[in-house]
Amino acid sequence: MIKRPNTPAPNPLKRPYIQSRFGHEWTDNYAWMKDDNWQEVMQAPQKLEANIRTHLETENTYTETALAPTNTLKDAIFEEMKARLEPEARGIPMPDEKFAYFHYFRKGDQHGIYARHDLSQSTPQDMTILDAEALSQASKAFFDIGDVSHSHNHHWLAYSVDLKGSENYAVYLRDLSLADDVDISTQITRSAGALVWATDNQTLFWVERDDNQRPYAVRYINLFDKTAAVQTAYEESDPGFFVSLAQSDDRAFIEISAHNHTTSEIWRIPSATPTAKPICFAPRLTGQEYSLHEHGGRSYILTNANGATDFAVMSASHDNTDRQHWQDFIAHKPGTLIIGMESFKNHLVRLERENALPRIVIRDMRSGQEHVIDMEEDAYSLGLVSGYEYDTAQIHFSYSSPTTPNTVFAYDMDTKERRIVKEQVVPSGHSSGDYRTDRITITGRDGAQIPVTLLRQKDTPKDGSAPLLLYGYGSYGITIPARFRTSILSLVDRGFVYAIAHIRGGMSKGYQWYLDGKLASKTNTFNDFVDTGIALVELGWTSKGKIVAHGGSAGGLLVGAAVNQMPELFGAVIAAVPFVDVLNTMSDAQLPLTPPEWPEWGNPIEDEQAFKRILSYSPYDNVTPQAYPPMLITAGLTDPRVTYWEPAKWTAKLRDHQTSDAPILFKVNMDAGHQGESGRYDSLKETALEYAFAITAVQ
Repeated sequence: MIKRPNTPAPNPLKRPYIQSRFGHEWTDNYAWMKDDNWQEVMQAPQKLEANIRTHLETENTYTETALAPTNTLKDAIFEEMKARLEPEARGIPMPDEKFAYFHYFRKGDQHGIYARHDLSQSTPQDMTILDAEALSQASKAFFDIGDVSHSHNHHWLAYSVDLKGSENYAVYLRDLSLADDVDISTQITRSAGALVWATDNQTLFWVERDDNQRPYAVRYINLFDKTAAVQTAYEESDPGFFVSLAQSDDRAFIEISAHNHTTSEIWRIPSATPTAKPICFAPRLTGQEYSLHEHGGRSYILTNANGATDFAVMSASHDNTDRQHWQDFIAHKPGTLIIGMESFKNHLVRLERENALPRIVIRDMRSGQEHVIDMEEDAYSLGLVSGYEYDTAQIHFSYSSPTTPNTVFAYDMDTKERRIVKEQVVPSGHSSGDYRTDRITITGRDGAQIPVTLLRQKDTPKDGSAPLLLYGYGSYGITIPARFRTSILSLVDRGFVYAIAHIRGGMSKGYQWYLDGKLASKTNTFNDFVDTGIALVELGWTSKGKIVAHGGSAGGLLVGAAVNQMPELFGAVIAAVPFVDVLNTMSDAQLPLTPPEWPEWGNPIEDEQAFKRILSYSPYDNVTPQAYPPMLITAGLTDPRVTYWEPAKWTAKLRDHQTSDAPILFKVNMDAGHQGESGRYDSLKETALEYAFAITAVQ
């Protein structure tokens, strides 16, 4: 049981801030927790207003005191998780002409080594191109690599680094022909991370963030022309659209994508002429998405155009890219979602999902024949492992299930032969036969059939006695895969059932499943999660009050809304960097994610129905006097996605309305952002804290 410590909980001042809109007036007592200079704090955390810093540090001290009795368990869980990781894990060398590039860890490494092999050697030796571990030692707190990108001639390396957790990456250059590690500063400091080289091996492209932390422009520069100035390839004027950068599959084009969650537009620059003006492939149409994949002088377009809810594939020549010239290629099949696609010289590969299970489909572009790579288990995860080569018949894909460690296969698309190139090893030992995976379907309150994936030890009884951690997300179409996670075993080995609710708002059952959990239908997401918990109790998987609800970011919104709706169902709640102040955040157009996310939630500034809808479920606005279970809430000070003040305010309001003795605990990482600690082992410490809290709460 988690108990309140003897020391009093933080009791921040109330400074009523009254707002009025559409005839409704509401008061926010904790609006002062948002630093007016939050943009500056993202760049320089030490500039946080003193009284806010004091409050956050007081919260951390209180939580540390409350969780002190779990420290032994937390440390044990951390050591278990650490022991399950391969201390010297190695990635698969991916060939690119005369070299093969990969990443690996030495024993004790948190960030590892980026390396390559010279494929002309009969026994290739590891050649370090970037020692991220050594670089991380110079960072006082946070360290994260955004991208590591080699030039087409393999002579230069560009990489990006974030030292604050705010997702602003500085870019450096390295000469790979030199024996020593000499880094050249490019003076690029606000990159969003991704880096793309033109084929001239001199021009580097990146995405730049604006003052409100939005990736909004693509810049480029000739790094070796001392007279060259930074140039703009593209700048987005609509704050509702983010900008991203990539290469086409055949590397002939540099692709610039402007997009929100429902609409996209792609501009292309021939990689051989990087100073050329970008050309729009097809202008944006609200609600229409597309991505491009090259083959034989044509573009194959993965799109939801023409009512293809679960996406179809069309094609167009490079000379006629307007939508009126698009031709049908692979028809839309309702209920079968095409998740993604990659093109090769002779093949088109697509990843699909049907009824929450993925599959890989290979199409031979010479014959038009298709085949599916067969899988055996009832619940599993698949992923394409992208490489560099276009003119190849070999792809790599990864496979795992909740009970089966990850395996990477090399697959010949012509012969259909597969071979294992890497198997995940669990050094402390793992036997898949000791565990059982179940895929069930429960019926929601409106009749919706909700898939649920469950993992347990084979001897864990199904008599209601087992505690259960219920995980969910349910936004942006993101689907939680049924994959192998070594960390979960620390719960399951202690008698927990681990359950993933594949609720509406994700795409487990296709794109319509996503549409049925957003905007006017958003409450379906929360209802599905609560209904899943109720059904698992009725089916004997657990009991009321023994369920730990777990969600992060938009999943934090999920568990926040669920616990407001039915607090007695849950024995504890873990809300990691939770998006819980929905009404205020979606009403502040200056925040990084607000305009791009109006298509997901609605615009409560201009749309009265969106305002009322968000007000009806926003966790912060719907806290009421009731007996909340123990709650662990986390945040990152420099988080640009879910700003620290959202969970800080929610914590204070929950305590104001708590009618039971269960503690409401808040922990803010003062040296990190949305992803928390970035190190391979340091990140496990946060998970160990959460799981120790969960186990203790429902004992």
